[in-house]
Amino acid sequence: MVGAGWAGCAAAVALSQAGCKVTLLEAARTLGGRARGVPLHGSMLDNGQHILLGAYRATLGLLRELGVDPAAALLHLPLQMCYPDAGGMHFVAARLPAPLHVGLALLRARGLALADKMALARFSTSARWMDWTLYQDCSVTELLARFDQTDALTRLLWRPLCLAALNTAPERASAQVFLSVLRDSLGAHRAASDMLLPKTDLGTLLPQAAARYLDARGATLRTGAKVTAIAHHGDGWRLDAAGSAVGGTWSVYADAVVLATPPPAAAALLDQVGLDQLAAQLLAFEYEAITTCYLQYGSGETLARPFYALADDPGRGHWGQFVFDRGQLNPSQAGLMAVVISAAAQASALPQAELADAVAAQLAAVFGKAELAQPAWCQVITEKRATFACTPGLLRPGNASGLPGLALAGDYTAGDYPATLESAVRSGLAAAACVAGAP
Repeated sequence: MVGAGWAGCAAAVALSQAGCKVTLLEAARTLGGRARGVPLHGSMLDNGQHILLGAYRATLGLLRELGVDPAAALLHLPLQMCYPDAGGMHFVAARLPAPLHVGLALLRARGLALADKMALARFSTSARWMDWTLYQDCSVTELLARFDQTDALTRLLWRPLCLAALNTAPERASAQVFLSVLRDSLGAHRAASDMLLPKTDLGTLLPQAAARYLDARGATLRTGAKVTAIAHHGDGWRLDAAGSAVGGTWSVYADAVVLATPPPAAAALLDQVGLDQLAAQLLAFEYEAITTCYLQYGSGETLARPFYALADDPGRGHWGQFVFDRGQLNPSQAGLMAVVISAAAQASALPQAELADAVAAQLAAVFGKAELAQPAWCQVITEKRATFACTPGLLRPGNASGLPGLALAGDYTAGDYPATLESAVRSGLAAAACVAGAP
């Protein structure tokens, strides 16, 4: 196993369960890849705030297998899109069987005119009739225009959902992938649409639990070990690793290998074994950034809800798209707010101090509380290659590399979903099945 992000951890656990002797090599000193915990100001915070969905069956199943109770580790909230200002939209799914949970929420929704509600109902009905499938992919913007979605509905619901799910702006995001996400959330049973907020940092939630699970079953886990070369060795493979954790250089011999690294790192290794076309496909991916701005206020500062949607308007310096009250997830983080900016290329180009000041000013304006403009401290974290750009008709590679005993795992591999934690876990499980010879 090369790479101990969520895909690599999932593959390693599955192979261990299949009776394989597993060696897991990770170049970084911490586990989790692009979804990990980082120490900041005396707390373990995430390198980016995440929302999971009740539809994430593979992820939730893996957590249970690792001894993590999703009911205790995740705050379960009904699907919602609520804005803090009095005139903004307020949409919360009811605790009723599907599709009544969305239907009643639509009737009760505030901040939407009758024309907006009718447009949403028409879109939902048509998407179900289409089985959430397009014969030819297009952009989300084109899809919404095709179904006469109103400007208000697009601005307050569809655009923020597209940014949150695909991390790609609607005008260049894949409508088919967006429909797939809606199918498994809005179009499935009620609990599938629930929004799940981790109460711990993401590294503690799954990767560290996976490490304990693997250690208990005799697996070898080495961090700080970067794989620099791969080559055929008899009927199997030889991996060369470098780093202080392996005493300079080290070689591993394996019957099968799962490459669970980001596409550029995987491409460099694939090129060494003659898979230059596959390597070129991986190098062709474009990427989107995600920025999370943490702002610490007094311990008594709290929001009425665990999170709110924010109307971004870069022209006014309003970059934030969602704000999370971390104190409602972890009491030790009382007064800490996390503001997320998806598709953040423009925002992340600003000096960090300038962006943090703008985000604080945005919170003060939309919540009507001047004191929010003056946090005790701010920390901006940007993952510049957080996800691939999920564009229409994008060709993503399968798990099988084309060579026996060599598979790919990662949220970028072929699947219905965009680059999410669920995509990573599903891909890891599929890659494990591929090299283990499972059907």
